Amino acid sequence: MIPKETVDRILDTAQIADVVGDFVSLKRRGANFVACCPFHNEKTPSFYVSPAKGIYKCFGCGKSGTAVGFVMEHESLSYVEALRYLARKYNIEIVEKEESAEEIAHRQRSESLHLVSEFAAGFFRDCLRTGEGRAVGYAYFKSRKLEDASIDKFGLGWSPSGKHGLSDAAGAAGFKEEFLLDTGLCVRKDDGTLQDRFYDRVMFPIHSVSGRVIAFGGRTLRTDKAIAKYVNSPETEIYVKSRSLYGIYFAKNEISRQDRCYLVEGYLDVISMHQLGITNVVASSGTSLTVEQIRLISKFTRNITIIYDGDSAGIHAALRGIGLVLKEGMNVKVVLLPDGDDPDSYSHKHTLEEVRDFIRTREQDFISFKTDMLLGQAGDDPLKKAELINDIADTISLIPDAVKRSVYVEACSVRFNIESQLLFDRISHTRTAMLVSEQKQREARQKKEHETGPEPAGEPFPQENPAREKEDSGSVAGIVLDDPFLAPCEKELLGFILEHGDKYIDFDRDSEFYQEDGRQTTVAEFIDSALAADETEFSNTAYRKVYDEYFVMYDEGLSQERIQRRLLNSMDRETSMVAADILVEKYMITVENYRNSLTSIGTQLVIFVPKAVMAYQVKRIEKKLKSLSSDLVQAGDDVERQTFILSEITRWNRAKVMINNKLGR
Repeated sequence: MIPKETVDRILDTAQIADVVGDFVSLKRRGANFVACCPFHNEKTPSFYVSPAKGIYKCFGCGKSGTAVGFVMEHESLSYVEALRYLARKYNIEIVEKEESAEEIAHRQRSESLHLVSEFAAGFFRDCLRTGEGRAVGYAYFKSRKLEDASIDKFGLGWSPSGKHGLSDAAGAAGFKEEFLLDTGLCVRKDDGTLQDRFYDRVMFPIHSVSGRVIAFGGRTLRTDKAIAKYVNSPETEIYVKSRSLYGIYFAKNEISRQDRCYLVEGYLDVISMHQLGITNVVASSGTSLTVEQIRLISKFTRNITIIYDGDSAGIHAALRGIGLVLKEGMNVKVVLLPDGDDPDSYSHKHTLEEVRDFIRTREQDFISFKTDMLLGQAGDDPLKKAELINDIADTISLIPDAVKRSVYVEACSVRFNIESQLLFDRISHTRTAMLVSEQKQREARQKKEHETGPEPAGEPFPQENPAREKEDSGSVAGIVLDDPFLAPCEKELLGFILEHGDKYIDFDRDSEFYQEDGRQTTVAEFIDSALAADETEFSNTAYRKVYDEYFVMYDEGLSQERIQRRLLNSMDRETSMVAADILVEKYMITVENYRNSLTSIGTQLVIFVPKAVMAYQVKRIEKKLKSLSSDLVQAGDDVERQTFILSEITRWNRAKVMINNKLGR
């Protein structure tokens, strides 16, 4: 574990412009730098780097953060890995804290499994260039029209026909049998000897997101039906098939830049498309698409285009994948290639522009795709057509975002000339059934854990924020919002706290906020006291979390600058994103300077902080009134209930008018 003092030293030393400049060509503009964003395609620079604040921000795609956040995002590293990267860059020695014996053993074992996998990758790669490997394996890859650069890029190889080539070479290199067995590279025979799992096959190494070899796929070139066409590594401590994507290491940066991931089925599909020049492509490695794989893609983009064969198997796989992608809150389109083609063969028959044009003109949203696929089966049968519409409505119901669901309902309504309310009713019924089913599953898991104890934790994987599951959730610049209605006001209040929380507000004596004892209050204390007086807290989890963390450090007496730095460099990605989103001005060069030239910061705080608090109060009242109006409708013929609700509406309206008068509205 990296000691806290070393972490602070790394964060204090790292210069944002210096770090970003290693990957992006920066141009100075005033006190800041600008560039074309490395995370999405653009021709006009909207990516800003502020050395004074130590932050980057793209106003095109919304990504933002500090030096460590940039390295995490660009290189797909964990927080600790990014710190190690910066430590190496600035020659800062990391002296690890003492680990427990168990932690040391686990780390060493994981490293050993990686090392033996990388040794095997090198062994297979070398075998491809000599003897039978060149005559058989290399010749096969060339027959599939793969260039040497592609063969080298993806580390393709050959496993010798003898059944002990790898095990003998690894043993001679000093690798223990234990790790050869535990990586699945070898198996133990009945007589106790080791035998290679992979032999007489062309080899496809599988890489982790960070580029380390974690598994292999081996394809036989023999036509004997008794021999399995593919042999794959078993799941191990470093390889979980459902959480891995073939080609992700080579595609991740382009996926971020293009803000789209093309999903195909096979190894050669990925390699051939990369060779053609379309490099934001990954494959599910011969397994059905999984939720974990979709979540891995979601680290780089929210947009997936599924490119499958045009045969029945490809159509079936695409139909299944649509639901999984939508349920994770992502956007999905589908491209079916002409029957008889797959991405590998199609990319060799056409130029780069032709393939790009085909994808651009043939990709369909899921409503069009399902309609085209299933409407032909329905024909003129009204019952089958109704089943198709219900099927599409059930697919829409998987989408967690209410606004997106509404948009798709309108599109479906127009397509089938059917009342949108009928679709909304069907979706509401389906979602209720889904929620009940999920609740029962949770209860069953809890009961099982209560009886047998919790199941052993597998390899950690980033989970979706629970807020994403909420009915009316949304997101801005990647920040999850539970309550979009109150979000702008909460962001404004949090902005005053993060930017000026330690500054005193110098109210005039005739102000209603002036303290009779003459005691001054800071911006942070004023806002916190106002919320406490109303017995309220932020509705949006992301903003509330940053708010709470701020006041923990504020109460400890940390300086405003130090609090800002800690929040910006928080290990919690959402916290750092919120802080960066707030602390970077969109028009940092012109608007900020112009505004500051008009009035002093002190005058602005006296005027705008109380107004922001009152505007938030008005918004909460409006939300309350909306709820009361709904209650009034549901009260039906209950006169007593109606009378009570009407009196509450009157009371809250008076409060709203009073605050609006203070605001001069």
